[in-house]
Amino acid sequence: MAKGYSIFLNDVQYPIVPESIETTINNQNETINLINDDEVNVLRKAGLTEITFELILPQVRYPFAQYPKGFQRASFYLDKLEKLKTSKKPFIYILTRSTPSGKLLFDTNMKVSLEDYTIKEDASNGFDIVVEINLKQYKSYSTKVLSLKKKKGTGKNTAKKKNTRSKTTSKKKNKKVTRGCTVIVNGRLHRDCYGKGPGQKRTNYKGKVNFIKKGRKYPYHVTTPSGGWLGWVTEGSVKVV
Repeated sequence: MAKGYSIFLNDVQYPIVPESIETTINNQNETINLINDDEVNVLRKAGLTEITFELILPQVRYPFAQYPKGFQRASFYLDKLEKLKTSKKPFIYILTRSTPSGKLLFDTNMKVSLEDYTIKEDASNGFDIVVEINLKQYKSYSTKVLSLKKKKGTGKNTAKKKNTRSKTTSKKKNKKVTRGCTVIVNGRLHRDCYGKGPGQKRTNYKGKVNFIKKGRKYPYHVTTPSGGWLGWVTEGSVKVV
């Protein structure tokens, strides 16, 4: 390539610019056949760019070569290439173009990966090393983790309903049974507070409590609303109205 070009891989400038550089913008378009046998081309974004060239790594000083940080032999640049390959990290490829007077025309600045490189040693090149290099454009990417959440409105409404029900129920259960209070009876009547002499059952019967024997199996004695005796029932058989 003409004088006025400079090439960098990562932060290293290579002394001799390749005679030619091939840059390929790859394709991702897809050709499909429609139901009527027409063939159409589905256009997609361009694929990753690939860059191919050959570098000469001189073993001796040449007047046309560029040594901004001093002369280095081929082994220095081979070590740099090996690190680029084994690091598994992308790096910056830069190709600058300028006129003989030093005016910058434009440059290529691209994040790439070193796909592969081939080291060539040929008698026609003397002691110099030739390296064929293939670069591929690198685009940063990341994954996004999605978490599913319940709708706030639905969750709150459900919670409120549950809380309301539990509060209502607990209030009814916690009403204290006292002598003379009116209760709803659901259960079997017994002759005494020990459970002897089981008799009739009552379902949703509205009566009154006239005796209480705490600690007994059938602690409440219930009567009719007018005071007529019925019998003893379990604690769970009565609910205060």
